[in-house]
Amino acid sequence: MNYINQFCFQIFPYIALAVFFIGSWVRFDRDPYTWRTGSSQLLSGKWMRLGSNCMHLGIIAILAGHFVGLLTPHAVYEPFITSSQKQLLAMVAGGLFGLFAFVGLTILLLRRLFNERIRANSSGRDILVLLLLYAQLLLGMTSIFVSAGHMDGAQMVKLGEWAQHIVTFRWGAADYIADAHWIYKSHVFLGMILFFIFPFTRLVHIWSLPLGYLRRPYQVVRKRQPAIHYGQGR
Repeated sequence: MNYINQFCFQIFPYIALAVFFIGSWVRFDRDPYTWRTGSSQLLSGKWMRLGSNCMHLGIIAILAGHFVGLLTPHAVYEPFITSSQKQLLAMVAGGLFGLFAFVGLTILLLRRLFNERIRANSSGRDILVLLLLYAQLLLGMTSIFVSAGHMDGAQMVKLGEWAQHIVTFRWGAADYIADAHWIYKSHVFLGMILFFIFPFTRLVHIWSLPLGYLRRPYQVVRKRQPAIHYGQGR
């Protein structure tokens, strides 16, 4: 079991991250025309706005929270907030934005599976990504109930140490997660799987942050004028 733990949480993260960065670069260089979201809005607009907005709001907030929470050293936030308080904050914020993401992903998954037009124009990778994101979200929300059983924040500190050891290329990262609950381990490993498949799916559009929309001037859109037919003069 120790060998499995070492591979999953010490070696595989680097394999996943290497594929994530190199694969994204290669795809952008070789297949730039596939670098798109592949939105299904033109096929059917029903529930699209609600599902997409909820999903993006929830996932972006959750990713930001994971990034700050896992990669901020314990010594940095310790003078301002205790480990138990940080854990409670993560549970509340994660639960709130998790609900947004859950509603959004549920809508988008139902559209993808049961709308005939969208299903006919969907690839297996499109459905796989939604299913993996859905499973990852459910694992994350389930971990809230597991965390409620130990509010000392110790496990959150260990998960942070694991992430910080990985990004700083230090050995011994897997030791911090060896005794973690299987929910945490599954959540972390599935997250690495998502990094691994990232370059081969529509997820690559995340790299193309549409910040230009924030400063783009308004477009002038006029109503379509009725056609004027001129008859022959008498």
